[in-house]
Amino acid sequence: MTDSGGSCCSPSLGDVAPRTASASSARPTAAVPASRTSRHGIEQVAVPAGTFAMGDHHGDGHPDDGETPIHTVTLSAFDIDATSVTNADFATFVDATGYLSESERQGFSAVFHLAFAGADDDVLGTAGGAPWWYGVRGADWRHPDGPGSTIDGRDEHPVVQVSWDDAQAYCAWAGRSLPTEAQWERAARGGVEGQRYPWGDDIPARATGTHWPCNIFQGSFPGENTTEDGFLTTAPVRSYATNALGLWQMVGNVWEWCADWFDPHWYAASPRENPQGPAAGSGRVMRGGSYLCHDSYCNRYRNAARTSNTPDSASGNVGFRTVSR
Repeated sequence: MTDSGGSCCSPSLGDVAPRTASASSARPTAAVPASRTSRHGIEQVAVPAGTFAMGDHHGDGHPDDGETPIHTVTLSAFDIDATSVTNADFATFVDATGYLSESERQGFSAVFHLAFAGADDDVLGTAGGAPWWYGVRGADWRHPDGPGSTIDGRDEHPVVQVSWDDAQAYCAWAGRSLPTEAQWERAARGGVEGQRYPWGDDIPARATGTHWPCNIFQGSFPGENTTEDGFLTTAPVRSYATNALGLWQMVGNVWEWCADWFDPHWYAASPRENPQGPAAGSGRVMRGGSYLCHDSYCNRYRNAARTSNTPDSASGNVGFRTVSR
């Protein structure tokens, strides 16, 4: 793995800000709807109270990601969404509240170059060091690949182009929470200790379509995706197989926001019981990898893998799932 940052994961808002405006001056204040107990209709999976060994058991992670030391964590029981929040779920929230996502208010967001749909002048710039990420005018959750795209026919795909702030707004309305990083990893592991992936330690023999265990990048990153798994970008949330708990696509497809601030040194100081993450930071944790993960560049589609982004940032490969409060 040669990637030491988030450039194949998702760029920050500042990386793809239009040349005519700084990200900090353009950022809106998110309006969070009042809490309620919910139209959140996603099937729930019960994760029992218990203890597990959190962190990288295989030496796969990049040191800057802080996947070690392995440390024992004990969690209370919680319920977690069986799938990522879908476009249909997020549309229900927006229809009920009139909420405008940060990308809609900013007027642009980050789109992977192979997925871009729009006119040349919709591209406002590219991310420094990662030119495959375009800053695209008119990209938002309704137009995830740019203004020439829609979510028609993608009701059951994960919502993307949502920031951490947007995910928090959804949770406030639905009476839910984002999972802590520890909750997310315990759920992804499905009660099986130390595995690299939700299904085991290895990628099965690589064929096509449903023979792939998850939605990641095939081909030569970033220029050619052969789509051997059937998808250039997102897959429907109930694609592939569940883990041992019945959770769909905990790795691959889209990165998922977690509640915690990110600190690469946190694991050495993390409390044993129900850790909530550091008290402060500049980025929020993201887990699970996405359709852009590739062994040659970014192998973060693993149970232990972690990265982060600023809470106001959004891109075409980041979504979320929620847990009970």
